[in-house]
Amino acid sequence: MLDQITNDKNAQNNTTPVSTLFPNPTFSQFSEEASDFNLKSFLGLLQRRAIIIMGVASVAMGGVIYTTFQQVPIYEGNFKILVEPVNSDSELGKIDVGLANTLRSSGLDYESQIQVLQSPELLRDFIKEIQKSHPDIDYNTISQGLTIRRLGQSKIIQVNYKSDNNQKIKLILDPLADFYLKYSLNKRQTKLRQGVQFVDAKLPEIRIRLGRLQKEMQMFRQRYNFIDPENQSQVVSSQIQSLTQQRLTINQQLTAARATYDRLQRREEQLAILNTAPLYQTLISQQRQLDIQLSGELTRFQPDNPVIRTLEEKRSNLLPIIEAEAARTINIRISEATDLIKKIEVDNQYIVQAEKQLQLKLDQLPVLSRQYAEILRNLQIANESLNRFLAAREQLQIQVAQTELPWELIQATNKSLYPVSPDIPRSLMLGFVASCLLGLGAATLREQTDNTYHTVENVQDKIGLPLLGSLPFNKNLLQNTSLNLINKNQQPEVVVDPLLVNDEPAKTSARRPSRSSYYYGQGSFWESLQVLYSNIQLLNSDKPIKSLVVSSATPGDGKSTVAFSLAKTAAIMGKKVLIVDCDLRKPKVHKLSKLNNLWGLSSLISSDIDVKQVIQEMPELKSLSVITAGPVPPDPARLLSSDKMIQLMDYFSENFDLVIYDTPPLSGLVDARLVAINTDGVMLVIRIDKTDKSVVKQVVDTLKGSPINLLGTVVNGDKFRGLGYN
Repeated sequence: MLDQITNDKNAQNNTTPVSTLFPNPTFSQFSEEASDFNLKSFLGLLQRRAIIIMGVASVAMGGVIYTTFQQVPIYEGNFKILVEPVNSDSELGKIDVGLANTLRSSGLDYESQIQVLQSPELLRDFIKEIQKSHPDIDYNTISQGLTIRRLGQSKIIQVNYKSDNNQKIKLILDPLADFYLKYSLNKRQTKLRQGVQFVDAKLPEIRIRLGRLQKEMQMFRQRYNFIDPENQSQVVSSQIQSLTQQRLTINQQLTAARATYDRLQRREEQLAILNTAPLYQTLISQQRQLDIQLSGELTRFQPDNPVIRTLEEKRSNLLPIIEAEAARTINIRISEATDLIKKIEVDNQYIVQAEKQLQLKLDQLPVLSRQYAEILRNLQIANESLNRFLAAREQLQIQVAQTELPWELIQATNKSLYPVSPDIPRSLMLGFVASCLLGLGAATLREQTDNTYHTVENVQDKIGLPLLGSLPFNKNLLQNTSLNLINKNQQPEVVVDPLLVNDEPAKTSARRPSRSSYYYGQGSFWESLQVLYSNIQLLNSDKPIKSLVVSSATPGDGKSTVAFSLAKTAAIMGKKVLIVDCDLRKPKVHKLSKLNNLWGLSSLISSDIDVKQVIQEMPELKSLSVITAGPVPPDPARLLSSDKMIQLMDYFSENFDLVIYDTPPLSGLVDARLVAINTDGVMLVIRIDKTDKSVVKQVVDTLKGSPINLLGTVVNGDKFRGLGYN
């Protein structure tokens, strides 16, 4: 039989690319942008990195607790001073000079005043006085614990002093309050009076300058009868801008009209115009009717028949009329375009002339405008200077009258009975929050360095390929030791075949499960396989998929179990299915199917054994056939690229409804590509928390330049899958 297959297929081209079956394979670029933050991804991060978060947070919180309880207790005392009169006091004796807004906006510069109160120059006399009774106190001792601040937007400053000695606080603050009150009485009044004297000295000079400029402006206006040149200049400038805008608009119209004229010279535009001409279309319809009538009569008469000649003569007479009507229609449109261009050009010339006239008028404005502007500017400066000095003098005089009283001590020294630092509850609370944030930061950093997929949504965002299905995580496979798929150097495949697992208890059951028992009650895994199979069948409705390769980017992603489970699903749903183990390096299908591997695909290719001897049927499912890998050959790629392998694949496709090929991983090996080129496409298996993103990207980028059709992806080991429909 195999020889007959070989003879029948030698004359055919076996290298037809799969792109002829699926002409529009889609490959999307990988998106390097981070996905949007959402609650689901955050909860997933907490679940995956719980150990890191708890460990980092515990260490950080332990450090906070140790540091908090090792701190030395610090005590604090304070007093408050009213540094400006309140409103009721400031209104007493105030004379309304029309400067209320100016005076209200001005006041004490609190930031500068606080710096002065803390300066060593100011505190020098205070320190000398206090050192008479306490020689150990110096400026550094006071400045380290002294803090002065303004209470909100009030006129009160609060002086705080911190020390580890509660008795020392009152010793410092009481004399310091008296010192600040004396300073306010002596220094502030002196500065205000000096300001008044300076303003009084400058006012006569400013008044003389202002009078001279006012007289100069009066003489200028009387001599030249010149009021305000700026208004006239603005009007002319606005007119020029308006004309410039109109000229730009006309130029755009002229460009559009010329473009229309150029398009009318092209054959395509003329045909478009004729298609919308009613008379021309009527003549064309008559010509078509004559052609139809002539074709009908030719079937009945000879070409020299009078009827034929009459119809041909009518057609010949109609053709010049059609050509004349076409020329007339085109000439009318060209004439309209030419007239429009001439009209726009005339308008453009008119606007250009008007622009030149206005520009000349603007250039001829007298030089007097500059002289007028100079005099007016100097006059305004002089007026503003006079107003500022008058306002300053009034302000200083009022402040001198209103601040004769010194600053007022509104709260005497008040010291705390309990330490203000450390604040144990606050420190522990802040430490707990900071520890949690640090743990989350460490988890996020670990997440960024993790180059695997964690959710189905993550796979969809990063890979622009169709998602054919997602298979749930199930630990039953890890407990099913009969499969013997777990090697020491390889992670176990997480997808469980419930048909296999459910076979175990069936051996001890009194009744053997029927075919319908396979169909119902298999839970979310069975539903997922049904969805996967249906999606594969719906990829191309014109030509159903009859053969496909199931592979992965890296080892251990569950491709063999997915391939075998998909084959059993298709068989249960009524298809005649064949699964071929093309992984001639590390075969697994014979372990999954519990069939012998004495001979298989390698034997079939390298020898003349009959195909039917290699194909094995599943005992529980007759519609599912299996070809195991057979003995491991020294060069698997040579066998898979042979002509005999291509002929066998054609034979499989002709005799089975669906052929599934389990191949080695795509990364680093050519085996899967050699098989996939002769199938309807490749289904890529991606395992959650296992498959490397960079390897998947490299595999997909490599397949983009080949004729291999990448059908889509299957997500394996989905731990967040919802409940199925029961």
